[in-house]
Amino acid sequence: MERFAWKGRIRPGMQAEYKRRHDEIWPEMLALLRSAGIRNYSIWSDGSEVFGYYECEHGVDFAERTQAASPVVDRWNEYMRDVLELEMDPETGAQPKLRPMFLME
Repeated sequence: MERFAWKGRIRPGMQAEYKRRHDEIWPEMLALLRSAGIRNYSIWSDGSEVFGYYECEHGVDFAERTQAASPVVDRWNEYMRDVLELEMDPETGAQPKLRPMFLME
């Protein structure tokens, strides 16, 4: 199982709203993530900095392709645009992949 990690920044004063939106995540978004083979997904914060991690049951490429082809993901990204800042890789149009540095299983 491949792992994927990302980072972002919550816009100033939007921490509570970011949390609320994830507490009320759309059922269709959860279904899409599951269909992409995403498991064990968690998001952590340190003030305005956020770090997300998930495992990809069918590999990162499959998860990325599934999400990229989904209008649900497009709607979610638009919905989150006012609360979250993400750096995007100009070549892939996706979040830059963080490099693993240590793993203890």
